[in-house]
Amino acid sequence: MPGKELAQRRLCLTNEGKTQTTRAMTELYETQKKGADSVLLVGVKLRHEEEWKVKDTMDELAQLVESAGAEVIGRFLCRQPQIKAGHYIGTGKAKEIADWIKEHPVAMVVFDDDLTPAQGRNLEHVLETRVLDRTQLILDIFAQRANTKEGILQVELAQHQYLLPRLRNMWTHLERQKGGIGLRGPGETQLEMDRRRIEDLIKSLKRDLELVRTRRTEQRRGRRRQGWALVSIVGYTNAGKSTLLNHLSGADIYVANQLFATLDPTTRQVDLPNHEPALVTDTVGFIQKLPHHLVDSFKATLEEVVEADLIMHVVDASHPQVDTQIDAVHAVLSEIGALEKPMLFVFNKIDTEKGRNTAKRLARLHPKSVAVSALTGEGIDLLYDQLADCLKGRKLTLRLSVPLSEGKLLASLQKAASILEEEYEGANADLLVRVSPQLAAQCQPFVVEE
Repeated sequence: MPGKELAQRRLCLTNEGKTQTTRAMTELYETQKKGADSVLLVGVKLRHEEEWKVKDTMDELAQLVESAGAEVIGRFLCRQPQIKAGHYIGTGKAKEIADWIKEHPVAMVVFDDDLTPAQGRNLEHVLETRVLDRTQLILDIFAQRANTKEGILQVELAQHQYLLPRLRNMWTHLERQKGGIGLRGPGETQLEMDRRRIEDLIKSLKRDLELVRTRRTEQRRGRRRQGWALVSIVGYTNAGKSTLLNHLSGADIYVANQLFATLDPTTRQVDLPNHEPALVTDTVGFIQKLPHHLVDSFKATLEEVVEADLIMHVVDASHPQVDTQIDAVHAVLSEIGALEKPMLFVFNKIDTEKGRNTAKRLARLHPKSVAVSALTGEGIDLLYDQLADCLKGRKLTLRLSVPLSEGKLLASLQKAASILEEEYEGANADLLVRVSPQLAAQCQPFVVEE
């Protein structure tokens, strides 16, 4: 069975450590991509759920499948009062899906929710094809898109955290060989060896990511000392965040009409009105049912959001479920402790009639907002003004008389302050500046007027 072969390959863990494990995981995902030409989607509607919401998440699942490079050829929506412990869906429905697969062969079946290891094993036995859940699919996309060392580390951590509780499912072919105390068979022995190796790898990845977090913290401290305003762009995946940052900064960040086109964070300088510079960071997009351990793995990146002076929430105003997407983003922000940060809503895609009408409705609910089209550039000038207005409270206006002998301070002012007036008389420089609170503290001995 292809699923069992992939499972065994996933356990290709040797004493060479993390490099060998990474290679094994990469081979697994490459194999998945080559075989994943046709996919069947399965969703479950419980008694207390609204059908339109379940269908919406399944539409999103179809987009995820396309982003992973496969094609959806069928869907099943199972209506049942509760989740079934053994197969997640009822055995009758599972057999119905199995009969459909015999007439319409597929490379895999993808469920819209997370499956337990036992459920995945039982479903593969009944359906006789490979079974994936939503988390596995997202991890596959992330594995394809991670390019930086930091991104690869975060994806590896999420992969191994997902893999660990599923090891026993992958060694069922040796279960009968296990024995009692002192007589343990190769299946159980190998299982424990692999579990320890993966636990060690998870610890190692966490240590490496802690170094990343420390380095990012130092970078943020340096930027704050220089007076930079820190802005983080957040939003639902495919809302147009990268396109917007390209417009604001003149950068050339990769843009594609697909989910999770941007995985690695990108920071660019944006010059706001009154010559006040800001550093704007584009972050990974959020999604409904985003796995908790995936959020945990990406904390090194998401800390950019937590530590920002301002969050710029980009919303696809043309999407039919725009309100649900806003709620999903707010749920993740709440989980990482950033929901109370100052926020500017950017209602994107007003180049469409639906987007323009929806943006007007949303603006009444969120007064601190601006409507733009990142594609055409409409509204970008107004966005510059709104960003400057949101950040103006974090700077102080000072009139200084600085001796020319204070070369280090003058250089810092030239680099990080907005110099509104300057005049040089004798041994002093008379300046009117707007500075950050950190730089203002250094200027205190030379303040003439605040």
